[in-house]
Amino acid sequence: MKPTSPRAARRLAKKQAKSGALTLADLLQRVERSRIKGVSGTLETRAKRILASYLQTAQTYGLPVKQVVDEMASGQAAWRLGHAVRDEMLKTPPDAVRKAACKEGCAFCCILSGGEGGVITGFEAAQLHAALSPLAGQPDGRDWHPQACPALDPESRACRAYEARPMICRSFLSTDAAACEANANGGTEQGAGLLGSHLDYLAVHALCRRVLKGITAVQTYSLAAIAREATEGAEAETALNAARHGPAVLEGACRDAMAASAS
Repeated sequence: MKPTSPRAARRLAKKQAKSGALTLADLLQRVERSRIKGVSGTLETRAKRILASYLQTAQTYGLPVKQVVDEMASGQAAWRLGHAVRDEMLKTPPDAVRKAACKEGCAFCCILSGGEGGVITGFEAAQLHAALSPLAGQPDGRDWHPQACPALDPESRACRAYEARPMICRSFLSTDAAACEANANGGTEQGAGLLGSHLDYLAVHALCRRVLKGITAVQTYSLAAIAREATEGAEAETALNAARHGPAVLEGACRDAMAASAS
């Protein structure tokens, strides 16, 4: 658990001198006190309940604090918890899932017209880089469309990193493939969106950032940048440095996702 700055290191040392080493109980107290930037209301309450449950489970099984902090900081915790929420939701699939038009080769949602591709965690960024780096130098999605995700195969339009695809890719779905094609060309058709569980995933990761403030950094990354760097042969550290976001991006992603879910 490395502090993010000398000042943070001094704060942490002072805290530990007063109350001993950081404990899971300390983290639970921080969850209770934290307020999530860009998130409010029932979503914030739900995120706090989800993360508290994760920490209580870690206590029950006697997991080391360092392991728990590392999972929270990397985004592995948000990944696991987001999947758990998603799996529970899919036990009774909403209409958007039951009527989804998505199928392999229909990759219009993988045209990253905004250039960002979506906000992903460090855990997801590392997974994606590991899956794509062996394919460096091969034709990729940009040979099909200049703004397509490099993870795509240009002929089949299938994802070449399917098992390592980030949560945003797993959460996006559409009930109208024609609308996706239109939107990929600049349209604003209805029919596509994100599963509600994606909101929980973002909110939990944002909450982890607040809980770990002064202890260690919680970063986010650009999906498009990681995929591009990996397929162009950049080493993992170089790719992560190039794709790392500023701190305001996660807050903005939370606000945008909340606004989209309300519309």
